[in-house]
Amino acid sequence: MEHFRALVIEQANGGVIARVKEMRKEQLPAGDVLIRVMYSSVNYKDALACSPGGRIVKEYPFIPGIDAAGVVVESASPKFQPGDEVFATGYELGVSHYGGYSEYARMPAEWLLHRPEGLPLRETMVIGTAGFTAAMSVAALQDSGVQPDSGPVLVTGASGGVGSTAVAILAKLGYEVVAATGKADMHERLSQLGAARIASREELLEGAGKPLNRQIWAGAVDCVGGPVLANVLSRMHYGGAVAASGLTAGTELPATVLPFILRGVRLLGIDSVYAPAALRERLWTLLGSTYKPADLARMSSGIKLDQIPETTAAMLRGESRGRVVVEIGGDV
Repeated sequence: MEHFRALVIEQANGGVIARVKEMRKEQLPAGDVLIRVMYSSVNYKDALACSPGGRIVKEYPFIPGIDAAGVVVESASPKFQPGDEVFATGYELGVSHYGGYSEYARMPAEWLLHRPEGLPLRETMVIGTAGFTAAMSVAALQDSGVQPDSGPVLVTGASGGVGSTAVAILAKLGYEVVAATGKADMHERLSQLGAARIASREELLEGAGKPLNRQIWAGAVDCVGGPVLANVLSRMHYGGAVAASGLTAGTELPATVLPFILRGVRLLGIDSVYAPAALRERLWTLLGSTYKPADLARMSSGIKLDQIPETTAAMLRGESRGRVVVEIGGDV
């Protein structure tokens, strides 16, 4: 392996251009483990990395892709041997360190996990960063005492990767899941994933501006933020919890402290990028067993390296649906 293909982002004419180029092994960054990448996936951060105004990439040229799954080729770490099936999500991968949109990737051993029992290598990327974030959100609700018999659990931004996976996990665990989306063409799919009903954006914003509204939700997985999150907080049950990981509706939170001090509501921040190794091991084990969505095989579509730019552009336009796996060493 002296030459290989990768999607490279370069600056051009005041903007950026992403195209598949031939690379050399010595151009890869330092790391303990070299893997042959079989699969990656498309996340919102990847879409930003491929955009000139995304503020993700600091230096060019660059290879994006915050997820990668493949087979170990070389290893200086005793934890991994050639032939091991491994994957990585988060850390600096695809942000300041060349990422997974490449036939080969080199990275620190501490970023990698062995493929968990119950998940073929491709399925680790169907889950990927988005699904791991969903799993962290569900676990945070469970750890806060939100159980299936506590009442309905809301998932906002349910048509995206985090939201749709959260719907599937919660439904499998026996929760009454209400999926919120403004995309009518996703209603049937979300019902198939286990949503008991679909809520519109208008329903989410009903009564917006009031510090407290009628108590509806026992828990919530929020992938949206902004005014939507503020109104969700105002409608939580006493002692309810919201796991928040998104900001597509904005970074401002026009809320008051009243849900927290009068109803004991908990707002749980979810960051999957730097999640500790022990938590990663625990949740990925669950994702291969009790958390594994029942319909995981149908939750994604597949693309090739040269289709990434059009896919990320569609994601930034709000046209993405579910998970997209990048087939690099495998077949679509």
